[in-house]
Amino acid sequence: MTQATLAAPTAADGDVVIASTCRPLPVRRALMVPLSLVLFVVVWEGYKAIGPADGGTILGWKLIPRTNDRAMPHIIDMFRRFNRPEVRGADQRTVLAAVIAATWYSLRLSLFGFVLGVSTGLFLAAVMTRFNLARRAVLPYLVLSQTVPLIALAPITVSWGGKLHLFGFDFQKWMSAALLSAFLAFFPVAVGALRGFSSPKDSSLELLDSYAASWIQGFRKLRFPAAVPYLVPALKLAASLAVVGVVVSEISIGLRFGIGRLIISYYQDGTSDPAKVYTAVVGAIVLGLVMAGLIAIVDRILSRNRPVEASA
Repeated sequence: MTQATLAAPTAADGDVVIASTCRPLPVRRALMVPLSLVLFVVVWEGYKAIGPADGGTILGWKLIPRTNDRAMPHIIDMFRRFNRPEVRGADQRTVLAAVIAATWYSLRLSLFGFVLGVSTGLFLAAVMTRFNLARRAVLPYLVLSQTVPLIALAPITVSWGGKLHLFGFDFQKWMSAALLSAFLAFFPVAVGALRGFSSPKDSSLELLDSYAASWIQGFRKLRFPAAVPYLVPALKLAASLAVVGVVVSEISIGLRFGIGRLIISYYQDGTSDPAKVYTAVVGAIVLGLVMAGLIAIVDRILSRNRPVEASA
């Protein structure tokens, strides 16, 4: 049976509430990814076929993109470029190997920054939930921290980190990118977790008090499970921000080996080899998709014991 219903009388007026437990089929959800890719290819090639080669204007504004091969190469040309050397006429690694290596490097930095940002956000949210004084003191500064441009923080982080030498520890350049990634990732987690930790009803909290439960026990048994619906969207946003933080940091501080630096490097050859630029962009897209897939797995783990009507 693919669909079931659950009926229960409400305590207020005896009305019947019907909640559907039907979920999208896994096969249908899996087909959405290739279908969306096919739709993108159709739109890209369709506009390239009918759009103006030199672009166009609307009310004097240049809003219609160009469709010449330099601005919009064919999709097939992008994929063919993967199997060719990075430098034409040279016996070097292929573009595909370079993009995979750069994506893997940026993925590790994104994961490190994501874990660090999530841990920081959860810790701050727990402290602000426990102490109202901490909430009033810290929350405004959390909001203000997100108004600082990341491109301005990148060189400062590198400069300060280069002077850090403690107990034989030397600050590495890649740590700057990871820290800036965590800087973007922690904010949505802190705000979402704070709202989730504060979501339990007063009656539920009073029940725990009547059992003489400690705050830690109440946090583990009540507050954290109640925060899961708020945490999952926050984690998705944090994952995307972690990727953005790493890519922008790699470009800003000139960090080698990452996909952000590869985009800049390939962009320099964009005039004579436009398809090469988009190969690096594809790597950045794959990086974002991998992070989104990992968060989907975390969502499954956190929601596996929740009622269907609560996680729908």
